[in-house]
Amino acid sequence: MGTRLNWLRAAVLGANDGVVSTAGLVVGVAGATGDRATLLTAGLAGLLAGSMSMAAGEYVSVSTQRDSERAALAQERRELEETPEAELDELTQMLEGKGLTARVAREAAVQLSARDALRAHAEVELGIDPDELTNPWHAAGASFLAFTVGALLPLLAIVLPPASLRLVVTVASVLAALAFTGWWSARLGAAPVGRAVLRNMGGGAVAMAVTYAAGALLGAAGA
Repeated sequence: MGTRLNWLRAAVLGANDGVVSTAGLVVGVAGATGDRATLLTAGLAGLLAGSMSMAAGEYVSVSTQRDSERAALAQERRELEETPEAELDELTQMLEGKGLTARVAREAAVQLSARDALRAHAEVELGIDPDELTNPWHAAGASFLAFTVGALLPLLAIVLPPASLRLVVTVASVLAALAFTGWWSARLGAAPVGRAVLRNMGGGAVAMAVTYAAGALLGAAGA
């Protein structure tokens, strides 16, 4: 359940990044030019660059985490082979620290160690499930997909409507999407929904306003 929740939260955040970054890009370009081909090119470039960057960053991050988890498990395995009694005492103390009495903690440590000593130490001491180590390829793929889905909304909103409605449609759709991702992330994290939604929408609105102003200034300077 915890792993699934983390994946959902990562997907929401990836989609949110795709919405905000691509919206800022295309709105900024729209401030400088109304050419549909230019907007599409800029939006697609931003989508691909952002999704690849997210995927690469997630792959590196999760690979580092997985290497650390594997190294910790390997060290724990060596310690169990070399000093099993000391490891049993350590597990007992950790269980006592969780609120068990000394007698119950010792009995639990013995039973857990008899069933699977490495798993017991991994879960109690390291907080790692040996069967559920993070997969960097899965993380990279999920980040790529989430960012792409989020980025498609502002890209389509800026190129499909008539020129006179592009900004209105884009801003409205982006704010609606940010309201949804803010609501979803708050629900996943059991946080106040209203505050998260307003914060998310406010950040997106500021990003679009700043990039549009910059694009308008650059467009005017180049005219």
